[in-house]
Amino acid sequence: ACIFVGAAGVANAQAIPGPGPQQLIEKVSQDMLRDIDANRAALRQDPAKLRALVDKNLLPNFDADYSARLVLGKHWRTATPEQQRRFVEAFIQSMMRQYGTALLDFTGDRLTILPFKGDPVATTATVRTEVKRDNGTPVPVNYTMRGTPQGWKAWDVTIEGVSYVKNFRTDFGSEIDAKGLDAVIQRLETENTSSAKPPAATASAKAG
Repeated sequence: ACIFVGAAGVANAQAIPGPGPQQLIEKVSQDMLRDIDANRAALRQDPAKLRALVDKNLLPNFDADYSARLVLGKHWRTATPEQQRRFVEAFIQSMMRQYGTALLDFTGDRLTILPFKGDPVATTATVRTEVKRDNGTPVPVNYTMRGTPQGWKAWDVTIEGVSYVKNFRTDFGSEIDAKGLDAVIQRLETENTSSAKPPAATASAKAG
């Protein structure tokens, strides 16, 4: 089944407030990579600081509810409102954590925003970027966007051809079928809590 849904409530691209998708992602990417460049060593040691950086830059421009609905698919319709709320929060925390970890290998001065290939009047868009690792290897990082009454929002990130939404959808679908939605939510919440803590050695050093 197709997981792509039109942008409800927006008639055309001209009606979408704020910067266009290309301009938005360029600013978000540059700001985030600049922060990472300035604090790379500290961010590697403290996952909470890395998550705070991603929350500041990408999360306000990410359609968390929409992305989570696509990931859950048929299971969203049978979930209770409380399960939906907990899943959105746990899923987005997990996704933002993995996204931030991937960005630690990239540097801000090697970011390229590739030419836009979409329809300029459409309400969906893919913004293509390329970031180079320290060794010079180019890595494609693409953002799938949709127009909303609040402006353009990303709902998926694809790094080196791997879509977060499609990967999560496949993995979670199988796990939910086998164990149930509550078990998946609990696992995500536990992983997010444990991953937010600094390494034991670092914590001990600070305590001493």
